Amino acid sequence: MNNWFKAAAVIGLMASSSGIWAQGKLPVIQQTSFKKDSTYITKFGAVADGRTLNTKFINAAIDAVNKKGGGVVVVPAGLWLTGPLVLKSNVNLHLKKGALLQFTKDKNEYQLVEGNWEGLPQMRNQSPVSATNATNIGITGQGVIDGGGEVWRQIRRDKLTESQWKRFTESGGVVSEDGKSWYPSQQWLKATKLKNPGEISPEKTPEFYQSIKDFLRPNLIVITKCKKVLLEGVTFQNSAAWCLHPLMSEDLTVRNVTVLNPWFAQNGDGIDVESCKNVLIENSVFDVGDDGLCMKSGRDEAGRKRGMPTENVIIRDCKVYHAHGGFVIGSEMSGGARNMWISNCTFIGTDIGLRFKTTRGRGGIVENIYINDITMIDIPGEAILFDMYYMSVDPVALAGEKRELPKVETLPVTEATPQFKNFVVKNVVCNGAAKGIFIRGIPEMHVKDILLENMQLQAEKGIDCQEASGITFKNITILSNQTNPVVDIINSDRLTFDKLIYKKDSDLLFRVAGERTKNINIQNTDASKAKEKIQYEFGASEHNMTIK
Repeated sequence: MNNWFKAAAVIGLMASSSGIWAQGKLPVIQQTSFKKDSTYITKFGAVADGRTLNTKFINAAIDAVNKKGGGVVVVPAGLWLTGPLVLKSNVNLHLKKGALLQFTKDKNEYQLVEGNWEGLPQMRNQSPVSATNATNIGITGQGVIDGGGEVWRQIRRDKLTESQWKRFTESGGVVSEDGKSWYPSQQWLKATKLKNPGEISPEKTPEFYQSIKDFLRPNLIVITKCKKVLLEGVTFQNSAAWCLHPLMSEDLTVRNVTVLNPWFAQNGDGIDVESCKNVLIENSVFDVGDDGLCMKSGRDEAGRKRGMPTENVIIRDCKVYHAHGGFVIGSEMSGGARNMWISNCTFIGTDIGLRFKTTRGRGGIVENIYINDITMIDIPGEAILFDMYYMSVDPVALAGEKRELPKVETLPVTEATPQFKNFVVKNVVCNGAAKGIFIRGIPEMHVKDILLENMQLQAEKGIDCQEASGITFKNITILSNQTNPVVDIINSDRLTFDKLIYKKDSDLLFRVAGERTKNINIQNTDASKAKEKIQYEFGASEHNMTIK
């Protein structure tokens, strides 16, 4: 544990003028403990020839070990073809070095079951590995679990080379009318034209769900309402959708795992921790098609009704490569997210580094998030982003893609109004990003009480702060290539810039806009290096600025 975490654990961390406190001790995550008895799947008839479907043999081994009080189910080296597996209490599924657990690409082997997708009750195909209401379970070892995801996914043409696109279209499936997407089947394409086709509702019959079965992609590992879970050492890859999905579970440890999905995999998240309590993720690597390390807690009214925040989370010493975001909260965070400590993580080529996203309708409070010692390189979007106008699109627009800015209007505050507050983000270095820091709240609920301290950010654009309150930028070096302005402020208040360092001869240091902008304090900053210090627009006034 580094000194920063020791301090947070022992005495708490005060975030200076913004009034933020990192309170309490680090959470204690209860660990698994398994009997040493080992049972090999070959004892039940499993064959590693890559052709024999071993589903019943492996499940039989799991059942037997569970019934005798627990132990280790061993998958030896070899290629093991299987269908869905169900973990049970006190069982550790252990993959030896050289073991490849290949899940069948025959969709008929996956039954339709009631599940959860993006925070809503949904009908889904059974996950390759699942556990429900189990205690003391594990997936460990040095082997590989492959979900066979290529037979399930939609593919967007603009994410592939011509050769890759040709290979998919010649394999079968259906191309959309506009020629921009490939679907594995006509069923898949049919479902895309329906509103929330997988959502469970009384009027939908089993026959209806069967008619869109291909569309209802399974997550690779789904752990639901379980206690004391260990994922360690294994490579999880090629999921049809999210790779790792712990849901409403407690005392989860994820250690030394590798999570891989093709970068073009839609919804190909690394890990989505949803409505879980007491979580440790450490020393792991993620290279995926969507968000890397993602915290969720249900969607909209259904998430608020569930009312289970994701809380007491420690993430440390992780690396994230291709992903929409390195560490992410949202957008489905309607049950809330709180009490998280993230440290010593590296993001390489993620679309966004630290990504916090929500939108009206979600509700939920995200608070008490403490982030320290983050390094990033080659970030196509923002190094740090708080956005309350999430629009369910890729974070970086593809070539030729046009996007409109959201309509800015003030709406009443209700239970569906989301909140971001009480964040501490310290010691961040980013070499290469489209924008250093982007904060965008909504008029009726600002992003508020954030401390950003000790940062070295090299980016095309500097700092953009809209609809925010109580934000402290302390000891920030922002070396932006576009310097008109370095810092853009719109309708924000109680902002403090303490020791802001920027490029000499920047065109404009601050552009301040909006009649609701006030109490902007600049201190320990040499504004004389800029060609122009401050420009006021749209009702902003020098009376609301203080320079010391």
